[in-house]
Amino acid sequence: MTSTLQTRLDIFPQRRLRRARHSGFTLIELIVVIAIVAILVAIALPSYQDSVRKSKRGQAKADLTELAQRAERFHTVNNTYVGFWANVPLAEQVSPRTPGSTPAYAIDVGPVDPTATTYTLTATPQGGQLADTRCLALSINQLGTKDKTGSGTVADCW
Repeated sequence: MTSTLQTRLDIFPQRRLRRARHSGFTLIELIVVIAIVAILVAIALPSYQDSVRKSKRGQAKADLTELAQRAERFHTVNNTYVGFWANVPLAEQVSPRTPGSTPAYAIDVGPVDPTATTYTLTATPQGGQLADTRCLALSINQLGTKDKTGSGTVADCW
């Protein structure tokens, strides 16, 4: 009986040593994990980029609206929109206006210069924002009419 027990005790340490040497990941397990991570990244990255483009578009809409309000205040004081754009500093002719940030939109008045009774402010996409093909250039005029270029609807873009 002691010989059987002794034999079993001798075997167990060897099993523990074998397991210790073989612990870890196999190549197939590693490839499966890498494939799963690659699929998740392939799904998540475009969604993230789309969210970033939407947030930059939202900032451009807010900047356009703020400049339109400024144009109305200028018109109230001067009874004309002529000269309004000359009073807008260059730093405020981009969106976002945060110092050090990369401009996603260039804001300009036009395509026609302001007259005594009309203006149109346009935000034109720059850099990575050009990939937002649904809503490219955004514009607003003195009547508050909002427009856009691209394949999306005005309701989607504004």
